Amino acid sequence: MDGACFMSLAVRAWILSLIPAFLLISIPRAQAEDWLPVGPEDLQMHGEPKAPGAAAIYLYRQVDRDDTPPATEKHYLRLKILTEEGRKYANVEIPFVKGYEYVRGIDARTIRPDGTIARFDGTVYEKPLVSTRGRKLLAKTFTLPDVEVGSIIEYRYQHQQEAGYVFDSHWILSQELFTRQAKFSLEPDRDFNLTWSWPRGLPDGTAVPAKERDRIRLEAHDIPAFVEEEFMPPQNELKYRVDFIYSEEKVEKDPVVFWKHFGREAFSRTQKFADAPKAMQRVVAQIVQADDPPETKLRKVYERVLQVRNTTFEREKSEQERERDKQRTAHTVEDVWNRGSGSATEVTYLFLALARALGLQADLALVSTRDQYFFNPAVMNPQQLNSSLVIVVLGGKQMYLDPGIPCTPFGMLPWNETAVRALKLAKDGGSWVDTPLPVPSASRLERKAQLKLDAQGTLTGKLTIRYTGLEAGWRRFEERNEDDTDRKQFLEDQLKLTVPSGINVTLTNTPDWSHADEPLVAEYDLKVSGWASAAGQRQLVRVALFGNEDDRAFAHAMRTQPIYFEFPYEHADDIRIEMPAGRHIDSLPRGSSTTDPDDPLSYKLAVENEDGALHLRRQISLNLLLLKVSYYDKLRQFFQAVRSGDEQQVVVGPALAISRPN
Repeated sequence: MDGACFMSLAVRAWILSLIPAFLLISIPRAQAEDWLPVGPEDLQMHGEPKAPGAAAIYLYRQVDRDDTPPATEKHYLRLKILTEEGRKYANVEIPFVKGYEYVRGIDARTIRPDGTIARFDGTVYEKPLVSTRGRKLLAKTFTLPDVEVGSIIEYRYQHQQEAGYVFDSHWILSQELFTRQAKFSLEPDRDFNLTWSWPRGLPDGTAVPAKERDRIRLEAHDIPAFVEEEFMPPQNELKYRVDFIYSEEKVEKDPVVFWKHFGREAFSRTQKFADAPKAMQRVVAQIVQADDPPETKLRKVYERVLQVRNTTFEREKSEQERERDKQRTAHTVEDVWNRGSGSATEVTYLFLALARALGLQADLALVSTRDQYFFNPAVMNPQQLNSSLVIVVLGGKQMYLDPGIPCTPFGMLPWNETAVRALKLAKDGGSWVDTPLPVPSASRLERKAQLKLDAQGTLTGKLTIRYTGLEAGWRRFEERNEDDTDRKQFLEDQLKLTVPSGINVTLTNTPDWSHADEPLVAEYDLKVSGWASAAGQRQLVRVALFGNEDDRAFAHAMRTQPIYFEFPYEHADDIRIEMPAGRHIDSLPRGSSTTDPDDPLSYKLAVENEDGALHLRRQISLNLLLLKVSYYDKLRQFFQAVRSGDEQQVVVGPALAISRPN
């Protein structure tokens, strides 16, 4: 009812999207000698004609899944090392969500080119990876012994979910490397009805999954390596995969009928949880003034709801804390308010009830975030509706708001909830709506610097960066549970990535991380050594100081995957550089700009001499989301023009001596 299963399913889907195939193997230790035989042709092979130049290939993969609680997966992998680069696959990482998933029965070995075997008997370590949506991702890591070019490595393990932990069930066929043979099986959870589909099709020559007695099976051969590229959609969205969809209801073939039924059930649950009008009116009276304008009232309520403890996005909890939260289950929005805490979905329900208590029309909508998959209603997978938001009518206009996601500015949605389909709930089952995509100027990064250039070509001075909209929101969300030391390192590391040469930076202020509606402002002391290069008695100064990320974008001539941006944005620089004593500006480039006002890509560069100081103004605006590969050439040409503009140089020479009359 509180949507926690939706969040858990989304986390599981996202986690699996990070797991490369060469990490998936397993059987219990009791079967430690039960390895598949190795043929001499595999030992002697030096390459794969169907994967020319590959550093390694999967000779064999097997995934046996059992969704009967507690759900388990057994993984077996055999990998052939073909080049020196391929030896990196001897270093294994097996990700899992701490407290919800377990990795057991790790067994591994190396088969040398001469057929002798080196068993892995070393130490398995545990290391942190990343955290997301309140879950902590760790990895079991180990290194296989004696791996050389021509070796075969194989390993296996069992991946188990905590009892009662619900998740999306699927097979991911495409992986980082070419797969010669793969086998998959699934024993379904018999307590639910099941359908399955393969949204991206299946590899050539692969028969569709078929049920044999109690298991669903699939065998595939010659699965192409998955090509990873910058700025691409979520990987699992593009990969060959088979999705399994569980439902408590009978299998429905008509998507319209399915979603109407689902919407009616979801609406009923929402109404029951959010129905506490008198209690919410008392709460509203504590938050707003009677004479506040309607938008001010709504903003105050939104900001107050953001302060409610959001248990979905907290740091990792201990087992005792998780048990305590389970015992304090909320049944209504009044419970959430009185407790001062709730899941992300419960917090959103609370805002829904308070907005209605203000006398505003407010509806709940279920949404599928686009950071994991691209939602398709025809597939009829309600598990992908992994978040919720509130649509409020204010002044005759609809506002889309989600206070259940921390650090989201008022009037905006988290980037992964923008430009997606959402099911707006109503008594009759509801209707599909499209969430808005913000304009580039709503999410802006501004850098303003006052710098000095010395005779050795080093820049020093002060820099202020101002983040607004989604540029501020995602950074605040990323660092929501970190301390000041980690946040300082985070901001400094981000800045270093934008400068193409060595930079020393120190954050000098304490940014406001807690107020979602305020700009996130970071101030730095900055030093860039060797920014100006010597050319005889002159110095050459590159005009774009912070253009490194744009300069590196889309440098490859060919493109395989669609192009995908998280959200539209604007980046603007305003830099003033004082010249060294005894030096002056000899010549300036003309600057650069795009001229088509309707173009979704915009670049402007202005270079001026202001009383002997260099004034540089640079702006990039990007108003794109998802592009077909056919658009790549135009996009690449734009960023090539950006690189050409950024690489222009200012010539700084010695000051001319002024002759005086006798």
